[in-house]
Amino acid sequence: MKNKNQSSFSSKYWLIIISVLCVILLGIERFTDGKGPLRFIASYTVVPMQEGISYVGRFMSDLSDNFETLEDMKKENQKLQTKVDELTIDNTKLRQEQYELDRLRELYKLDENYSDYKKIGAHVVANNGSNWFTDFTIDKGTRDGVQVDSNVLAGSGLVGIVIEAGPTYSRVRSIVDDASNVSAMMLSTSDTCMVRGDLKLMADGRLRFEKLPNNDNKIEPGEQVVTSHVSPRFLQGLFIGYVSDIEVDANNLTRSGYITPAVDFSKLQEVLVITTTKKNMLEDNNSQDSQNPEEDNQEEASGPQESNGEEGE
Repeated sequence: MKNKNQSSFSSKYWLIIISVLCVILLGIERFTDGKGPLRFIASYTVVPMQEGISYVGRFMSDLSDNFETLEDMKKENQKLQTKVDELTIDNTKLRQEQYELDRLRELYKLDENYSDYKKIGAHVVANNGSNWFTDFTIDKGTRDGVQVDSNVLAGSGLVGIVIEAGPTYSRVRSIVDDASNVSAMMLSTSDTCMVRGDLKLMADGRLRFEKLPNNDNKIEPGEQVVTSHVSPRFLQGLFIGYVSDIEVDANNLTRSGYITPAVDFSKLQEVLVITTTKKNMLEDNNSQDSQNPEEDNQEEASGPQESNGEEGE
């Protein structure tokens, strides 16, 4: 019982001491204008605790703001990516349209160069599966005036000739095909030769010409080669390419060499088809000659000076 009273007295005693001490400290703080020991104690206990709580609060607030900012950035990034995709598609379309416009300009210029012939434009829709357009199909046929032996142009000159014509399509054999032979001539001298297709040479971007007479006419690299007037299927004067190399054959009677073609046979997309064939032109000329016998007699009397070899087939 005695121990219980001592314990109770001790607790009361400490409570009184602490209370008195607090009163004294409060009094000191009052008389020292807040510069007493309580401020000193608070600076080492309460203030750091408040700063810690404030730091945690700011951290949590910043973290919440960062999450919101991150979500906003993700949404904005998605919008920007969508815009970039749209612009990429638009840019691709514009580039395709520009390339198509450039090709059409080439065809338009080619059309003007051969304005004497009636032509129709066509798209290449298939080829023989190789890297070179040696045998390909176009989307125009007999309904559009295309017929077998119609000459086909692209780039700066001759591509080939129609070998099959359906109502809505046609098949074209290009002059680089191994089965192709074109009667040609040197533009400056009118000396005739034979241009033969060879796919092995086409890999180097060349055609071969043969049977050019070895005469006094000087032929140098850069000479233009066109289709000859004696060709049975190709119209006269269609540009084939430029002479790149020439040499005298072993028989010393003829010359042969190589031609750089005027057409890129690896990138054919659009072509021009001359709807009038060589056969049509000859038939028309014969019909006109039969209707004008007096003019025929005058032309025969004038001899080769008037014909310039155009009727030499």
